[in-house]
Amino acid sequence: MNAIKFALIRAALVASAVALVGYVAVQQSSFAHEGHEFAAGEPGNPKRTSKTIQITMTERDGKMLFSPNRIEVRRGEQIKFVLTNAGYLTHEFMIATPDENKKHAVLMQKFPDMVHDDPNGKTLKTKEKGELIWRFTKRGTFEFACLIAGHYEAGMLGTIVVK
Repeated sequence: MNAIKFALIRAALVASAVALVGYVAVQQSSFAHEGHEFAAGEPGNPKRTSKTIQITMTERDGKMLFSPNRIEVRRGEQIKFVLTNAGYLTHEFMIATPDENKKHAVLMQKFPDMVHDDPNGKTLKTKEKGELIWRFTKRGTFEFACLIAGHYEAGMLGTIVVK
């Protein structure tokens, strides 16, 4: 009887530990998205969009791609990004500085199930479409990238030049 009790207690402890690890992982991934300041600008107002840019995400010839992969906008301009995942894999579109995207890519490797529906980024499953409205408030060079593990490293990034 003691062996059965011991086995049940051990199973309960293992289940509790697994639940705790899952909870911590979810909390850490949500902490990464709590900040409301963005280096590349701010969420836009859907009623004040000045330009629409179509972005296609796909993979081809062993590469993961955005088309177009370079965009030029004016400071203060609000862009409606219409996102299409035309690929066979889940992809995402995340606007940030190159350093911020690199740091977040490392976090995504630790938490590969992280999904974005943030003001500056969206995750899209294969054949899904989405939109993101962004106002570029600062001049400079920024980046849009897919931070799903391995995608960024496979070249899935683009440049935004704000004049």
